[in-house]
Amino acid sequence: MKFLLLATTLTLTLGAQAQRPVYLDETKPVEQRVEDALKRMTLDEKIAVIHAQSKFSSAGVKRLGFTDFWTDDGPHGVRPDVLWDEWEQAGQTNDSCVAFPALTCLAATWNPTMARLYGHSLGEEALYRGKDMILGPGVNIYRTPLGGRNFEYMGEDPYLAGRMVVPYVQGLQANGVAACVKHYALNNDEEYRHQVNVVVSDRALHEIYLPAFKAAVIEGKVWGIMGAYNLYKDQHNCHNAILLNQILKRDWAFDGVVVSDWGGCHDTDQAVRNGLDMEFGTWTDGLTMGKTNAYSSYYLADAYKRAIREGRYTERELDDKVRRVLRLFYRTTMNRQRPIGFLCSEAHYDAARKIGNEGIVLLKNRQNVLPIDTLTARNILVVGENAVKMMTVGGGSSSLKVQRELSPLDGLRATLAPRGVNIVWERGYVGDTNGSFNGVTSGQDLSESRTPDRLVADAVSKARKADYVVFFGGLNKSDYQDCEGHDRKEYGLPYGQDRLIEALAKANRNLIVVNISGNAVAMPWADRVNAIVQGWYLGSETGHCLADVLTGRVNPSGKLPFTWPRTLDDVPAHRLGTYPGTWRPDHKIIDEEYKEGLYVGYRGVDRYKTRPLFAFGHGLSYTSFRISNLRVDKTTMTHDGKLTFTVNVANTGKREGAEVIQLYISDLQSSLPRPVKELKAFMKVSLRPGESRDVTLTIDNAALSFYDDSRGVWTSEPGDFEALVGNTSDKPNLKVRFKLTDGLH
Repeated sequence: MKFLLLATTLTLTLGAQAQRPVYLDETKPVEQRVEDALKRMTLDEKIAVIHAQSKFSSAGVKRLGFTDFWTDDGPHGVRPDVLWDEWEQAGQTNDSCVAFPALTCLAATWNPTMARLYGHSLGEEALYRGKDMILGPGVNIYRTPLGGRNFEYMGEDPYLAGRMVVPYVQGLQANGVAACVKHYALNNDEEYRHQVNVVVSDRALHEIYLPAFKAAVIEGKVWGIMGAYNLYKDQHNCHNAILLNQILKRDWAFDGVVVSDWGGCHDTDQAVRNGLDMEFGTWTDGLTMGKTNAYSSYYLADAYKRAIREGRYTERELDDKVRRVLRLFYRTTMNRQRPIGFLCSEAHYDAARKIGNEGIVLLKNRQNVLPIDTLTARNILVVGENAVKMMTVGGGSSSLKVQRELSPLDGLRATLAPRGVNIVWERGYVGDTNGSFNGVTSGQDLSESRTPDRLVADAVSKARKADYVVFFGGLNKSDYQDCEGHDRKEYGLPYGQDRLIEALAKANRNLIVVNISGNAVAMPWADRVNAIVQGWYLGSETGHCLADVLTGRVNPSGKLPFTWPRTLDDVPAHRLGTYPGTWRPDHKIIDEEYKEGLYVGYRGVDRYKTRPLFAFGHGLSYTSFRISNLRVDKTTMTHDGKLTFTVNVANTGKREGAEVIQLYISDLQSSLPRPVKELKAFMKVSLRPGESRDVTLTIDNAALSFYDDSRGVWTSEPGDFEALVGNTSDKPNLKVRFKLTDGLH
């Protein structure tokens, strides 16, 4: 009897498989499955999948077996779960995560392998948490150091950002979790971000602000793009005809989904016609809370469905959106090959530490103050609120609830206390004592009763007796610092830190300043401090990373992904008076003209001949390198050919270390104005003491091309070019000329 029952069950199962609908048949091509599922869907089901049903989810098609689709904020970790219809935390105990270093730090590694590791590790955490799309990474260009969200992006150079975003996307999506690259495009302001209309030349748009997005789409095959809050040509970018329909979907052949930023949709007709596929976070008017559970009031919900039924639209635009969403489902929720994922694994902590170690930048090291001499040092004074303040809580949508976060102070103690080093902490200044965001609290008591004068005096008194003084200061993730929603109000350090640093420098020559931030800051005391380190926001492994570098366990190899100006007047956007723009008479829109055009960051340094405090690509090491013997495989190149440059790199010091070889191209006879030089290739190479190695860097026609705005095409022109090679943008000392014999028109 048991045998007969088994046989009957097997027959029914095989019969069901033989008659399986195409849309469920994994052996069929995805596009065929998409079309089959689309034909089976009702209008109500089609509308349901293109807008949110909760704060972070959209509906599947339960009748057809498509599960709900869950998004979550990144890009530095998986954000804790919120209530279905509220921003406050859901109060779960299983939604902690590993916080990875901020993307400025990732970019500072100049190592695409680290980007791949980052994306893969984050994807595993997302999988375990049941997330189908991570809202990140961000690749908007660092235009001004006042940008509140710069810490979430990958610096000022489109080539560097493009090389780093592709492996991040690939690593994340290899887990069956969609990346959603943001914020497309021109999202360079947080203050009044819903009202800023960017006025920019076509050349600057295509050469500076779009290439990293293009690389994510064409090379990374990203499955999601998030529209930005701001406007371009008077259309909001979440439904912008030029950016979405023309450039993204037509020119780049993007086959994924365009997701609105939360509250970034403003109009049904524009959302229908101008390329938006999935609407999130709108409420009822696009900007305010509106009524509870208002998802049917979204612009792509009942209003759109009603307009279709009334004949104002056909289902043609709707079907294109639904096709894209179904394709996303098959890549994620319907992907039977997705692994299970891991949460807070030691491998993820190791990845965070490795990325942080490679991204920390040694800006200055006069008299070899660093690394700390652990054999002779017995008393170290640590000063500064940022030595103890948790930095994973706050900053806006990238705020996280971590399983653990090691502070810089505890990291140094863990490393040095076993060696008999006494470490004392003095606060020095009071910054942000709030340790909560959206219901997540750090649990720290940062209250302080001493006056500012007393705090400085106490720190200076102990500094005079210490072998080393390590100051941890900079910015934090509170409003008007490094934080979503607001830009910085000034370039200088907040909370009176300059005064404190000046006093500490007078008290102890072995002062080490560690700046914790995602932005450059003014350093009027830089000439009086022997050692300066850029420490970024390093996430869960902050303390370990900084201790590793400060004590010499790790030799720093990070390079700046942006120019560090001396003053705001050295920044082209401020030099030309274009930031933050001009309000229109009705005070509803602010026009911000990017008058500097192509000349952002180091391109502006070359054009205006300013002298930055630290150049793009700058970063020191505890060893020394010699870069020599630049060669090129041939002196001429055709538009469909390639050139290979070879250079010898030698470690001439006494420590193992890594150097980043940077190749810039200069067009010596262009018909249109071009920057003096532009980064077009780089490679990070690790060498033992005394070791030397040849490094090869290859370019193709894309490295020689510019965007011809008169014809709307990329082009290259025959003529003379120069390749410049070095380890920083202001000193590419090796040069070789070559000729392009036939351009691409």
